[in-house]
Amino acid sequence: MNRTLLILLVLIAGFSACKKTVDPMIQYRAQAAIDDKIISDYLTSHPGLGAKRIDTSGVFYIINPGEEGTGNDLFTNSTQVTVGYTAQILTTGVVVAQTNDFHPSFPLGSVIRGWQLGIPLIKKNGKIRLLVPSRYAYGPYAQDSIHLPANSVMDFHIQLYNVIN
Repeated sequence: MNRTLLILLVLIAGFSACKKTVDPMIQYRAQAAIDDKIISDYLTSHPGLGAKRIDTSGVFYIINPGEEGTGNDLFTNSTQVTVGYTAQILTTGVVVAQTNDFHPSFPLGSVIRGWQLGIPLIKKNGKIRLLVPSRYAYGPYAQDSIHLPANSVMDFHIQLYNVIN
């Protein structure tokens, strides 16, 4: 009897130690599909935006006529960009960050990937709107300091005030 009980306990301990692991690539692809559907549904319900996709990234941009900016700026990862922006969650419209009268400067290579793809599409004093899937924004990492949930699809309104190489 003791032997049977011991074998049963070992089996239970062995099975309880087994955890179902999820392949990170499967999670990434699943979230990408969710994000892409959110953006697609948004654009379908707002057909007049004239949004264009940046390559195959899933990032969409809108530049209104006359808001492209001026100049012949060359952008690299070390290019310093001075911007004003509003960041909101696309699905809720909740604003999570806004610069108002403060215009921070960043090296282009240090900002989220969605910005790295979108900002070079405009010039100094240009304005752009970016719809950014979570994989090109903050990904699965919640930003508690600004009350941003993990895997948030973002809507950025950006004005490029200055470009320094």
